[in-house]
Amino acid sequence: PHRSPVPSQLFSSPSVLLCLCFGACSNQDDYQLVRKLGRGKYSEVFEAINITNNERVVVKILKPVKKKKIKREVKILENLRGGTNIINLIDTVKDPVSKTPALVFEYINNTDFKLRLIDWGLAEFYHPAQEYNVRVASRYFKGPELLVDYQMYDYSLDMWSLGCMLASMIFRKEPFFHGQDNYDQKERDDPNVHPLKYSQLMPALIFWVTVLLAGLLAGCSCHLSRHSRKRWENFIHSENRHLVSPEVLDLLDKLLRYDHQQRLTAKEAMEHPYFYPVVKEQSQPSSENAVLSSGLTTAR
Repeated sequence: PHRSPVPSQLFSSPSVLLCLCFGACSNQDDYQLVRKLGRGKYSEVFEAINITNNERVVVKILKPVKKKKIKREVKILENLRGGTNIINLIDTVKDPVSKTPALVFEYINNTDFKLRLIDWGLAEFYHPAQEYNVRVASRYFKGPELLVDYQMYDYSLDMWSLGCMLASMIFRKEPFFHGQDNYDQKERDDPNVHPLKYSQLMPALIFWVTVLLAGLLAGCSCHLSRHSRKRWENFIHSENRHLVSPEVLDLLDKLLRYDHQQRLTAKEAMEHPYFYPVVKEQSQPSSENAVLSSGLTTAR
């Protein structure tokens, strides 16, 4: 198979060896790059081999960014290590010549359909009442807060993004909200969800007043008013009908809310009836344990 060359500005050749960074440069020749897997705005990703144990790994080579950002990503990954479905950070490395930093992760086989949360480059530690950068998240998953430059967002922003991904999965429409730019994305987000109602705005009055005073909705309020809400059932067709249920539509409806204070929290979402079958299955003992338990009861 064709192997993508490693960028010359990062390393001298595809077989370049990396050394440990963020500490003493021991084990200098541990990792050998094999092929390019992909690229993003802030990094390029390669399959590699740990030549000390012949184990396949993934190396994420970071493009020039502030050291603070790199340290934050590493710290977050270290804090999350061992968490459910969290990609495992194995090592931190850098090229000894260019000093280009890279992160080494566990290799996930393409045939392994277990969910993994793999990219934490734009993750932040949350502190209440702190202003955050709105230039985060892919456009199609941006919450209304980001699209109107509201900086004091919180965990509820992630619940909107979750709703966008859930909608694209059950309706077989990827992405579900397809905007050409941030202003168009705002337009795409609006007509298919909940129209603006004064009763919904009251709990977030300060938020919306700030938005209006800043003039960030100038030129698009007229567009918002002319759209009526579409029912979720309108997106059901023969190819996605088997993925849709009243429970999942209710969950989706409670995630994609304009008012971030009205969205479900992660805990509330996990307790939603849509997930009852999963919870029930996980709570049942395995057949092996059931037989063992039965045998012990009989022995008594």
